[in-house]
Amino acid sequence: MFDKITLLLLIVGGINWGSIGLFGFDIIAWIFGSQDALLSRIIFTVVGLCALWCITLLFREENALAPSLSE
Repeated sequence: MFDKITLLLLIVGGINWGSIGLFGFDIIAWIFGSQDALLSRIIFTVVGLCALWCITLLFREENALAPSLSE
């Protein structure tokens, strides 16, 4: 479940970066006031930590990512 939450947050971050790259528009900063707003910085930090966590997905065995049939 933790992996799914981190991936979801990375998707949000990826959409935000895509918006910045394509349109020069920062969705998170727009919603929460500015890039310097405390809540924006917290969200940026959490998304960054999720990215670091998801690096571990690259080094896990393939079967560790798939749910087992017995669960």
